[in-house]
Amino acid sequence: MTRNLRQSGIYIAFVAIVALFAILTGGVSLSPGNITNIVLQYSYILVLAIGMVIVIVAGHIDLSVGSVVALTGAVSAVLVIGQGLPWWVGVLAALAVGLAVGAWHGFWAAYVGIPAFIVTLAGMLLFRGLTLRVLDNISLSPFPAEYQLVASGFLNGLLGGDGYDVFTLLIGALAVAGYAVSGFRTRVARVRYLQPVESFPLFVTRVVLVGSVVMAFAWQLAHARGLPLVLIILSVLVLAYGVVTKRTIFGRQVYAIGGNLNAATLSGVKVRAVNFWIFVNMGLLSAVAGIIYSSRSNGSQPAAGTMFELDAIAAAFIGGAAVTGGVGTVVGAMVGGLIMAVMSNGMQLMGVDQSVQSMVKGLVLLLAVAFDVYNKRRAGAAR
Repeated sequence: MTRNLRQSGIYIAFVAIVALFAILTGGVSLSPGNITNIVLQYSYILVLAIGMVIVIVAGHIDLSVGSVVALTGAVSAVLVIGQGLPWWVGVLAALAVGLAVGAWHGFWAAYVGIPAFIVTLAGMLLFRGLTLRVLDNISLSPFPAEYQLVASGFLNGLLGGDGYDVFTLLIGALAVAGYAVSGFRTRVARVRYLQPVESFPLFVTRVVLVGSVVMAFAWQLAHARGLPLVLIILSVLVLAYGVVTKRTIFGRQVYAIGGNLNAATLSGVKVRAVNFWIFVNMGLLSAVAGIIYSSRSNGSQPAAGTMFELDAIAAAFIGGAAVTGGVGTVVGAMVGGLIMAVMSNGMQLMGVDQSVQSMVKGLVLLLAVAFDVYNKRRAGAAR
């Protein structure tokens, strides 16, 4: 635990925050209905956090994702609501726009050499203005029922259950089993190559604790409306990007670029190409978030996505990403996003003023980054 205090501390903090708001709200924050609402209300921020942590690991930042969410949702709304085209046409068009926006940012940042901060700041203004043009400064609604199911649909009753959904519990159990098997295989591989690992009792304890939390979460969902479709989408993305970042050449190159750009260049990493695809990926995930958000809000508004970029950046940093790049994980970003979600939801349940909520979020982000800086100074002093 001490060797990986930063990541371990994130999980401990998450559990402590969940427990704190459970006490302050009299258990309402852990009710089946409220847990389902947290998943539905903050899923698009978690999708953005997946892409943002990859951007940050590579040593960049993306300030445009909120505007891209608005633009992709607007394009989908104009086609589906305004033109009466099938719902899936709107989804495909939104994804295409997201890819095009990502390629635009990637070209200027990777090949022209303009810092990503400037490129995406310009993109934030450019694509917000384009959103206003596309929507002609008006809101469009409602979407057809099929489109709304993306963010508001549930799988319930597939395997029956008396007062609860068996299928949701089964998915939770499979997730725990997969986590345990993956962890055990990783441990065996590390032992084979004489790498340090945690003691076996500590490994078992970790699996049991994580499994208990996951099954408790699944149990609450099973007693509400079942398994949200958006949670399935998010789970697939987390698993896919977990593999991409940890087990592919592209993922290792992203960490190499963020950890030491000169060394990565000398090692033969095609830095420009990798940076280009990092931003293309961010554009794609922004489009996915735009589809989910427009589906959730059942329409498209000119002001959609405002401040989403700050929530995604905060999730990545709170989840363990380093300011200087080279450090961060998809799972950590998810935990960071959930910390923000639980805090926001808990304060809303308590009736805390919006201004106080903003101050609390800002302080949490500041402390997370300060902890990162402190760890780096301590590590430097130890050398």
